[in-house]
Amino acid sequence: MARTASITRKTAETDISVSLDLDGSGTGSVSTGIGFLDHMLTALSRHSLIDMDIKAVGDLHIDFHHTTEDVGIVIGQAIRQALGEKRGITRYGHATVPMDEALVEASIDISGRAYTGWQVTFAAPKIGEMDTELFEEFFRALAGNAGIALHIRQLAGTNAHHIAEGAFKATARALRQAVEPDPRQNGAVPSTKGAL
Repeated sequence: MARTASITRKTAETDISVSLDLDGSGTGSVSTGIGFLDHMLTALSRHSLIDMDIKAVGDLHIDFHHTTEDVGIVIGQAIRQALGEKRGITRYGHATVPMDEALVEASIDISGRAYTGWQVTFAAPKIGEMDTELFEEFFRALAGNAGIALHIRQLAGTNAHHIAEGAFKATARALRQAVEPDPRQNGAVPSTKGAL
């Protein structure tokens, strides 16, 4: 059974389409009009082994907020749709990723209950043209729409680029674990409730 999804979301501020395959090889294409966000989303795809085709057109003449948040919304919706009833998944994932002097950990529970814990600080307000405060907005939108509990914690680091990249790669690795089929589940939903 294919674990794929395609979602399109169009508002007065953004026009976004996302297609993904949870059982891919980490390939695809990313075009948001925000260079650093494209770089991070490419890393998210590559290190989660989730194929992602992401196309976003947004009101970048205002700022990058709407586009960044809305991309997170649509990726989250696509993950949720592709997971279906969540039968046979591992459910939990955790990764700690070093990026030179930076060290970031991410933990995920595909619980159906959205929560974002964000313990990351940036000394610089921008990376290139992108506001560093937008990374929290992205992950909150993704977790909220995917229905997952996501905790991201910075353990070390001073370079904003390294910290951001560590957050995306740690989340990718944790997500890869969590969505992975667990052969011992035999297709059961990994919950005592029988539903997630």
